[in-house]
Amino acid sequence: MSTKQLAEKKAGVKKKSAWRENIEAIAIAVVLALFIRAFVVQAFKIPSGSMKDTLLIGDHILVNKFIYGVRMPFTNAVLIPVKNPQRGDIMVFKFPEDPSKDFIKRVIGVAGDVVEIRQKKVFVNHKELVEPYAKHTDPRIIPAWIQPRDNFGPVTVPKDSLFVMGDNRDHSYDSRFWGFVKLDAVRGKAFIIYWSWIDDTFGVRWGRIGHLLH
Repeated sequence: MSTKQLAEKKAGVKKKSAWRENIEAIAIAVVLALFIRAFVVQAFKIPSGSMKDTLLIGDHILVNKFIYGVRMPFTNAVLIPVKNPQRGDIMVFKFPEDPSKDFIKRVIGVAGDVVEIRQKKVFVNHKELVEPYAKHTDPRIIPAWIQPRDNFGPVTVPKDSLFVMGDNRDHSYDSRFWGFVKLDAVRGKAFIIYWSWIDDTFGVRWGRIGHLLH
């Protein structure tokens, strides 16, 4: 084999090696991204106003997926338990009436809590909650026999379940209407707004970026 042929062969091996390195790097990056999305953190976009003014339509948030335990992808079964959602947490969960959809609400009651709503005021274990985050825009008080928005319960939250409500109380479809959230439907806890814009005008809400949720 001539010197020229040896050089060409050597160059071809280097070229193949470079391609292999790039492919391996891409594969590792994809695996890491999937791992992070499945077990660590996931991004969500807010599509409705049920959590105003805490969360606005067009807010993009990050959700901590391991704070409530490491879960098996697809089945959502807990592999490594950490802790359960606490009252006041803003969490993402699979909507009980359609598990293909993700909902975001605030935890109001945990297992064993007695939840009641009287004249728009929320009581847990017979004590009124102090809720600086709650928003009411409709002055009307709707009787319980018409709908449960303003007067509801009392009900006791079952084992392995949560009672959740949106912060925009007069415009939220939540546990008052469809019941409890099972713990195995929980996706994670929302903790920060990483991007926000107004969908109609694509104007960026710079002041909301980096805002921690609580």
